[in-house]
Amino acid sequence: MPTLSTPTVSLRDFVLGQLRNLLRAVGLAKSAERATDLLGEALGPGCLQPLSAVPGWSSFVADDHTPVEFSVALARNEPPTVRMIVESLAEQPGARANLAEALEVLDRLSARHELDLGQLDRVRDLFLPDDPQGAFAFWYSLIVGSDAPAIKVYLNPDVRGRESATRLVGEALDRLGLSAALPAITEHALCREGLDRFSFFAIDLTDASRARVKTYVSHEAAGVQNVVRAASATPDVDLELLADVTELACGGTGPFTGRPLMSSYTFMAGDTDRPSGYSLYIPVRDYVQDDLEACERVLAIMTRCGLDTAPFVMALTSIVRRPLGEGVGLIAHVSLRLGRPRPGVTVYLSSEAYAVTPPRTEALSA
Repeated sequence: MPTLSTPTVSLRDFVLGQLRNLLRAVGLAKSAERATDLLGEALGPGCLQPLSAVPGWSSFVADDHTPVEFSVALARNEPPTVRMIVESLAEQPGARANLAEALEVLDRLSARHELDLGQLDRVRDLFLPDDPQGAFAFWYSLIVGSDAPAIKVYLNPDVRGRESATRLVGEALDRLGLSAALPAITEHALCREGLDRFSFFAIDLTDASRARVKTYVSHEAAGVQNVVRAASATPDVDLELLADVTELACGGTGPFTGRPLMSSYTFMAGDTDRPSGYSLYIPVRDYVQDDLEACERVLAIMTRCGLDTAPFVMALTSIVRRPLGEGVGLIAHVSLRLGRPRPGVTVYLSSEAYAVTPPRTEALSA
C-alpha cells in the first residue's frame, strides 16, 4: 500500500491537523481548541512516534492501523457533529499496556470534564480483566458539536474469549437494569448460530438520566432480510428505508460476504425490554471498487434520506489527499440511525495516516 505520510510529523500532530481541517469544513471551527486537546489527551504517548515509523501497534480502528477514525453525523435540520473513535496507545504498546494507558487517560478526563462513571463502574470488572483477549479492550468515542464535547467508551464482549461474549453482555445488561431486553435482541439479531455475534458494548460517560447503553451485533454473510429482522426489535423504525439504504450501500440484496454488517441497539433512560433506537453500520469499503464509487453511494443514501449533501462533501474534501479513484477505504463505513434519539446518517472517514489501500479490480457487491 503506498504511503501518503510526511515522515518528520508525528502521528499525533498529523491527526490533530486533520481534525482541525474537518471541524473547519463543517462549521465547528470554534470547537477546534477543546476538541484537539481532547483527542491529543486520548491518543496516549504511543502516538508521538513519527509517521515514518512502522505502526507500533496493529490497531483495529482502521485498516492501516491508525488508531483514530473520524466520522460526521448528519441529521435533518441540525448542525453536523464530528466524532472520533480512538485507541489510546502506551509508550510501549500492547494489550495490557494500552488498557492501562486508556484507564489513566480516563482518570485525567474524568477530573477535567466531570464525567459520570457510574454506568461504567457497574460493568467494569466484566470487561476489563487483567489479561484482555480479542482485538481491543477499551476504545474512546469523542463527540464534538456546538455544545461541550461528550465521551463514550467501547468495550469488547470478546475480552474473555469469544465463547463468553453472550454471557458477558447478558450480565452487563442485567447490572444496568436491562435484562429484559436480551430476549428481544436474541430473537431478532442473534438468529444464525455462528454468523451473528455480539461485537461491541458501549456506554456514555454522563449521568444515568441521559446516558445511552448500546449493544452491537455483527452479521456475517447477512442479506437485507436479516438486518430488517434485526431492526424489528426496535419500535417505530422505517424498515423500507433501512432496506433501501442497505441495497444502495452494498449494491445488492446480499448475502454480503465482505466485512459483516453490524446492528446497534440504543437503550435510553426508561427503556426496559425494548431499545429506543437502532443503527445499521455498513462497511461500504468492502462493497465498492474505490472511494469514488463509495462517494457516489453515500450521496445516493443521503438523497434517499432527504439530507443535505453539502456537509458530507465538505468533510470529505477536508480529509482527502488523493484522487478518490486511486484507493478504497477513505470512506470506511456508512451508518443509518433510526428511532431515538437522533435519526440520520453517519459517514466514517479514515485518516490514512500510514497507508492507502489500492482500489479493487472487482467489488464484492451482491
